Amino acid sequence: MTAEEETLPVLAPPAEVSANLARLADTVARLRGEVDHAHAVADGRALIELAKGVLMERLHCTPADAARQLETLAERAGLTPLEFAADVVGEAAEDRITEVAQEFLARADGEDSVAVRLRTAESGVLAAGDTQRVAESILEHALRPLGATAVAVWLAGPDGSLTLAGSAGFSAEEAARWRYVPPGVATPARSALLDRDTVWYPTLSGARLPSLGQHTLAGGGRVAVPTGTGGRIIGVVEMCWPDPLPAEPGRQLRQLEALAELCAHTLDTWDGVVAPVAAGAGDFLGELVDFVDGLHDPAVLLSPCVEGGRLSDFRIHHANVRFADPGGRPRSRLVGTRLLETYPLAAEESGLLDKIRRVYATGEPFRADSMAITTLVDQVPLTVLTDVSVTRFAGNVLLILRIQDDAAKLAVLLQHAQRLGRIGGFEENVVTGAITWNTELFALYGLPPNATPLSLHDLATHAHPDDAPAIGRFLRAVLHHQRPSSTAFRLQRSDGVARHIRVVAEPVADARGELLAVRGAYQDVSAQHWTEVALAATRDRLAETEQQAIERNRLTLQLQHAIMPPATGPIDMPGLRAAVRYRPAEKEHLVGGDWYDAVALPTGEVLLCVGDVAGHGIDAATGMVSLRNALRGLAATGAGPAQLLTWLNLVAYHLTDHVTATAVAAVFDPATRLLRWARAGHLPPIVRHRDGGVTTLPLIRGSLLGAVRDVTYQEEEIRLAEGDILLIYTDGLIERRDRPVQETVSRLVTLVERHEGGLEHQLDTLLTYSTADTDDDTCVVGIEVRTTS
Repeated sequence: MTAEEETLPVLAPPAEVSANLARLADTVARLRGEVDHAHAVADGRALIELAKGVLMERLHCTPADAARQLETLAERAGLTPLEFAADVVGEAAEDRITEVAQEFLARADGEDSVAVRLRTAESGVLAAGDTQRVAESILEHALRPLGATAVAVWLAGPDGSLTLAGSAGFSAEEAARWRYVPPGVATPARSALLDRDTVWYPTLSGARLPSLGQHTLAGGGRVAVPTGTGGRIIGVVEMCWPDPLPAEPGRQLRQLEALAELCAHTLDTWDGVVAPVAAGAGDFLGELVDFVDGLHDPAVLLSPCVEGGRLSDFRIHHANVRFADPGGRPRSRLVGTRLLETYPLAAEESGLLDKIRRVYATGEPFRADSMAITTLVDQVPLTVLTDVSVTRFAGNVLLILRIQDDAAKLAVLLQHAQRLGRIGGFEENVVTGAITWNTELFALYGLPPNATPLSLHDLATHAHPDDAPAIGRFLRAVLHHQRPSSTAFRLQRSDGVARHIRVVAEPVADARGELLAVRGAYQDVSAQHWTEVALAATRDRLAETEQQAIERNRLTLQLQHAIMPPATGPIDMPGLRAAVRYRPAEKEHLVGGDWYDAVALPTGEVLLCVGDVAGHGIDAATGMVSLRNALRGLAATGAGPAQLLTWLNLVAYHLTDHVTATAVAAVFDPATRLLRWARAGHLPPIVRHRDGGVTTLPLIRGSLLGAVRDVTYQEEEIRLAEGDILLIYTDGLIERRDRPVQETVSRLVTLVERHEGGLEHQLDTLLTYSTADTDDDTCVVGIEVRTTS
């Protein structure tokens, strides 16, 4: 933050202004007025005392004689004592250059060598007002001892451009190439101008910004310091080193900033640049006031308030007759007041004061639409939307505040509504034949804005021939029967573009009922028309797709029932009794690939299997058929369950269309009641013993079918007793979205333990009390061991 920014007042807080804050702002404004009055009185007394001291020194008299002499001389001159004291002090004041040099020396912290260099630089060129000689002297006497090799002094233009006013250490050719930098070009000097603070680049190449000497001094450091007077930045001093600088500036930075201040005097009076208007330049201010009064826009002329060499605020110097205060206060109450006093809330809330300060410092204009300005009127906050324009004129700022009234806002809203809705308005005077179109209607017809508007009688000539009857009925209703009407037609434009248009019109009659005019609007409804066409086509395609899905699901169910019909009762086989319960998915489109089988083998053993093909629909059903039939054929070889699953995996991997499935295969020997089994990614079976205990078979090794080519399956065996019940099921019986599988399997074991009864009763109980929520197919196969007959 610069010293100037540190001294600026803290503005009022944002939009939601509480009652306490409003009272606080009123108190601050009152106290500020009292303080200003006290300062004015104190300043006047101090000035009179200073003038007495000057007279005492010049006339060699006592303080009492100096006071009497001051009153006598003021009376003879026709001035007040305060005015005469100001003239006396002004004549005795020291030169401004000397003041700058003294302040510069004060910053040198007592370093004798620095003081000598700065005094030499000042006395050599500042009085001459030559910016080029300033640059040369500063480089020779002040910068070279600090290691710098070049310096450039830039003058900031009102449009943000930079002009090279003086340079040293660069070749004449390079200085000529960089004589003018247009606005918008990013350079170190422009960065300092925009930031209103010193920018420090350890290396120019690291900054990645072009500038004077960018090729010869690319590896060196660079410092750009803004300079100006009275809070107004008028230029930038750019200093170059051949070697990199430290990453963080040290005490040296204070010396460089002081050097930049010495250049402000010559930039103020540089040839070709209009000097800022001084406080006493009444003629120029008068011309500027006349210029503001001649503007058609509401404008305010602001003059900077510089206190102690620093910009603190702006004073409203003049407001033209078109200016309307957002709070409704008369101009007489505004002129002469400070900006922060008049708009204490809006300044910080909208950033208006900061924008004005930036424009005053850099000269770059600022414009914004619909900026919220808040002011206190009798301690009531009032916020209005305004269009703002801020421009610098020499040493003053022109502020334009155009309040958006309701009529203007409604007109803008109407324009946007017509543009977004593609609506064109018209009015046709049937007496004079005059036709008025808005801009949007010309665009709808594909005509330039300066074309001749078309009459309603010519409507049919620009429409599709098939729409002529509808247009005729529309014209008869409006022109003959004098009642509002509307119609739709296809507009055929001269550029070959066809649009679907809807026109609505109403007649305008006089007191006698005579038709005077017709007014209405055209709307381009092409997008709506084609959307309706697309929706109709989409509905047709959806209906067709839905019908195809219904047919596909019906075929899937037929295929599933044909290959694996639901069991109507228990199946008695040698040494066992088998029962099956199959519950399809509730939604037809989720028909899955669950399958089961119980087959008596030529060896006298019984093959038991349950499987679940991944997916739903016809693909899952056909995959189920393939694996079920393949397993039946492979089982005729007499191989064990592990070998059967190994072969079935090869079938799924090579001979199907990417079918994957889980399965349990078991071979039961009725003579020995030995059950050999293997699993392929499937949940292991459950055994309910005749004594009521329940055992879950171990989770032996075996991945799902069809995933990888070479898989080795583990085989286990268990000897069952008469009355034991073996349960093999698919995950549709237990699967839940909110519970882990281990928990749902444990609940299933508990359910089997608590419910006694025969085989079929056990299966019915499992389906009844199942808590699965995935709406998947469910298959349960139960085998009860019996005595071999």
